[in-house]
Amino acid sequence: MTIPPVLSIFLVTFPFFALVLAGYVAARRRMLPLDAIPGLNGFVLYFALPCMLYRFGANTPIEQLLNGSLVAVYMLCAVVLVLFTIAVTHAASRGRMDWNDASFGALVAAFPNTGFMGVPLLVALLGAQAAGPAIVTIMVDMVITSSLCIALSRLDGADEHGAARAARMALKGVVRNPLPWAIALGTLASGLGFALPTPLMATVNLLADAASPVALFTIGAVLARSQMNSSAQTPLADYVPVVLIKLVLHPVLLGLLGLAAMALGLPLDRFTLTVVVLLAALPSASNVALLAERFEADNGRIARIILLSTVLAFFSFPAAVALLK
Repeated sequence: MTIPPVLSIFLVTFPFFALVLAGYVAARRRMLPLDAIPGLNGFVLYFALPCMLYRFGANTPIEQLLNGSLVAVYMLCAVVLVLFTIAVTHAASRGRMDWNDASFGALVAAFPNTGFMGVPLLVALLGAQAAGPAIVTIMVDMVITSSLCIALSRLDGADEHGAARAARMALKGVVRNPLPWAIALGTLASGLGFALPTPLMATVNLLADAASPVALFTIGAVLARSQMNSSAQTPLADYVPVVLIKLVLHPVLLGLLGLAAMALGLPLDRFTLTVVVLLAALPSASNVALLAERFEADNGRIARIILLSTVLAFFSFPAAVALLK
C-alpha cells in the first residue's frame, strides 16, 4: 500500500510536535516543576545543542558553511521582515505600542525555531546535507537579526545612549552564547579536516543525540510556563498578524528573494533555497520570550505569538514541505 506524500511528511513531523506537546502538558499539569525548566534549558543550551551543532558543522563541507549568497539573501529578508512587522504593529495598534514591544514582535516574526526544532527536523526530512544551510541561518539570526531588533527596541530610551548600550548588550550576549562558538569550532574542524579523539567524539555524540528530544520537550515546557505566568489579556490584533507574518510572509518573501538572486546569477542552488524557506516556515523561536523578558517588553504577547505559531505550524509546516518537495 502506497502512503500519500502529505501523510508520509506528517509521519516525520508528528513526533517533533508531539514532544513539544508533551513538554507543554508536563508543565501545565505540574508533572515537571516550573523550577526545573531553567535546568532543562541550561542542559540544551550549554551541552546538548552545542554538541549537535559542532557535529553537523564538522561533518558539513566547508563551502556549504561559507555560503555568501545565502547569507546575503537571508539577511536581506530578515531586515525587510523586521521593518515591515514594526510598521504593521504600529499601524494595528494605532501608535499604542512602543518601539520596545514592536521590535521584539518583529524579532519573533523573523527568528524561526531553527536550533531547537529546525536542524533535527530538516535533517530528518531532507537528509544530513540540510544542516549546512540551517547552521548559516542560525548565525545570521543570532548575530544580525537579534542585534538589530534589540537596538531598535532602545529607541524609546530616555537617554540618548540607549541604542548604543543595547547594541553592546546584544554583542555581549552573542559572545556568551555557546551556539556561535560551537558552530565556529565545527566550521574550523571541517575546514582543517580535524577529528576529535574517539572518546571525546563519543561523548559529543551522546550529548548531540540528546539535543533534539530534550530541546523539543523544553520548548513545550517554556511555552506553558510563559502562558501560566502571563495574566494580562492581549488583543488579537496585537499578535495574530505577527503569527501570519511568521508562518506565511516569511517563507514566501525568502523564497521570492532567493529566486530573484538565482535569476541574477548568484550561486544559490534550489536545495539550499528549499531548506531555508522551510526553516522560515517554522514557528517562532522560543528563546525570544526570555530575551523580551530581559528587556522588559510585553512577554505575554511574545509568548502568545510563539504558542500560536507553534500550534498552527503543526498543520502549516507539513503543507509547506509537501508544496516544496
